[in-house]
Amino acid sequence: MIQVMIVEDDPMVRDINAKFLKRVEGFVLHNAVSNLDDAKRIISKDKPDLILLDVYLPKENGIDFLKWIRGQELDIDIILITADKTIERIQEALRYGVVDYLIKPFNFDRFKEALLQFKGRYYKIKNNELMEQKELDKLIANSGIDVVQAEDDFAKGFNKYTYKTIWDEIEKNSCKDFTAEELAEKLGIARVTVRRYLEYMEKETKVDKSVEYGKVGRPQHKYRKING
Repeated sequence: MIQVMIVEDDPMVRDINAKFLKRVEGFVLHNAVSNLDDAKRIISKDKPDLILLDVYLPKENGIDFLKWIRGQELDIDIILITADKTIERIQEALRYGVVDYLIKPFNFDRFKEALLQFKGRYYKIKNNELMEQKELDKLIANSGIDVVQAEDDFAKGFNKYTYKTIWDEIEKNSCKDFTAEELAEKLGIARVTVRRYLEYMEKETKVDKSVEYGKVGRPQHKYRKING
């Protein structure tokens, strides 16, 4: 089980995050604290695998804690949770190696997606399964952030390796309709990333999108490879 610490000063939010955590298989609450002193004290005795870290704490800043963890060279991953969505804050968080960035308020689906993506990376690396460049590209794509810059012959803002991974899977099942969610789950890539690439492929007239109305819930977008 992946041990998770929650660092959040608001007791209501802390409780919600703990309840969310219980609903995701493969994770267990290591500890939940309201301040950085308690977090440091606990880590010094028994460090968790992952920390869900709030940024704005009373008289404290989660980014400073993130920097402290990196300075101590502790083998702990961080998912940042904050209402701050400024580019400067996001860039700073990424520079110090957060594995995901959740903007408050977020729903359970986005929370679950972040944890499942982390779990996939965590066990691949822990079990020494990461052997080929292709596997690394897939793990990088999980973040939803294209860290490899576009080349001159490729679309700006897109990662050619992510594009190829998605397109290869579409070609394998060229006669079947599929949703972005189904494709994301099969590939282990963030749904928001898959949707963005599918929208681009639709503009390229490589895939066709249709709307399927069910009896309950919102309509689903179905995609299919355009043959010919």
